[in-house]
Amino acid sequence: MQISITSKQINIGDSLRTHTEENVERVVLKYFDNPLKASVNFSKQKDDIIVDISVHASAGIKVQGTARNPDAYTAFDEANNRIAKQLARYKDRLSDHSFASAEPAKITVIKPEEEEIAPKEAPAPIIIAEMEDEIPTCSVSVAVMRMDLADVPALLFRNAATDKLNMVYKRNDGNIGWIDPK
Repeated sequence: MQISITSKQINIGDSLRTHTEENVERVVLKYFDNPLKASVNFSKQKDDIIVDISVHASAGIKVQGTARNPDAYTAFDEANNRIAKQLARYKDRLSDHSFASAEPAKITVIKPEEEEIAPKEAPAPIIIAEMEDEIPTCSVSVAVMRMDLADVPALLFRNAATDKLNMVYKRNDGNIGWIDPK
């Protein structure tokens, strides 16, 4: 597995680099025989070290973990443990590689409360980044799993049961929302 280690505003020594390579590889190889690549980024912000780990375990499976701590080793270990927990949680689904299955999901419909209308003077949001990405075809429950593994707030996917574009997202109350347009 190719592991890329970068740092911003911090000098990481050979010991931390070796510790990082060995532990990322150990965690990922526990669940995948031939992982593609991993990247680890160390950065400093005030008194804390921020570690971002991104693992492309196989085609279509991206796992991310982030941690912040004054100690670089502790920050790395926390981020790496997050990845290990995510992979352990979804081990059975990941090992069968049937991401396009249309397995039924348990769904509770919650009607949203009326939201306040934003004032017209509000400035338009700034587009931070635009990028191309594949839209996976999968069931709702697999989409939720992918969203959790990638540690993203929302995921657009093509529903395997209906072949329509759907979106799952993390709500402010901690639950998962699902948008299934008519």
